Amino acid sequence: MKVLEVKNVSIRYITGDFKDIGLKEYVIRKLKGCYHVQEFWAAQDITFSLEKRDMLGIIGTNGAGKSTLLKAVSGIMEPTKGYIKRQGNIAALLELASGFDGDLTVRENAYLRGAMIGYTRKFMDETYGSIIDFAELGDFQDRPFKQLSSGMKSRLAFSIASRVQPDILILDEVLSVGDGAFRKKSELKMREIIQGGATTILVSHSIQQVRETCNKVLWLEKGQQIAFGSADILCELYQQYLNKKITLQQAKSSWDNLI
Repeated sequence: MKVLEVKNVSIRYITGDFKDIGLKEYVIRKLKGCYHVQEFWAAQDITFSLEKRDMLGIIGTNGAGKSTLLKAVSGIMEPTKGYIKRQGNIAALLELASGFDGDLTVRENAYLRGAMIGYTRKFMDETYGSIIDFAELGDFQDRPFKQLSSGMKSRLAFSIASRVQPDILILDEVLSVGDGAFRKKSELKMREIIQGGATTILVSHSIQQVRETCNKVLWLEKGQQIAFGSADILCELYQQYLNKKITLQQAKSSWDNLI
């Protein structure tokens, strides 16, 4: 049974429209005949599907469209073309340190972030203690959030987001938060969720991490889908590409010959 189906998904950004430059500047440019908008396709014609308990690694160099695709899969944004079908609830750990209010306390931000994710007040009351303990912030609960280090902020966000057992779990470079000891703890927590039956999508710059944890890989470059399939084979091809032993076209041809 397919838990996630992504079919011919393309995502377009438009820059230079009146929402970016303001209504006054828009009118002036229109009158002068110099109003232009630019289209940028962050993802084009992406297609893949995942079964229950699959773990997908999304790889690609900077600007490949990985984070944009995750936002579409998680429902934060709608694709311009194509469709995405999901079964069950989704937990997305994206941009961990964003969305907090620096002037509120750590405690207040924990409840605020929980509400944004969709947790009830009752659920937060019951889990708040374990959230703070896991984040190792027991001595900072009543301090303004802006006094925390970036690592402490990420630890809190991770701890809040990982309280549930989702059907689909989306991780965008979140297993690198905090120091070495906390990274190990966060990896163990993620494995616990995955072993509970979650279908997981991981974006990571660590090829070794993808190779060790994922059974499938989606390779993107500049918004284009290069390949989707076996993690072992695609990680090896991607490593050869990064090491400049093969070109992107050679990697794609090698994969096409295997399938």
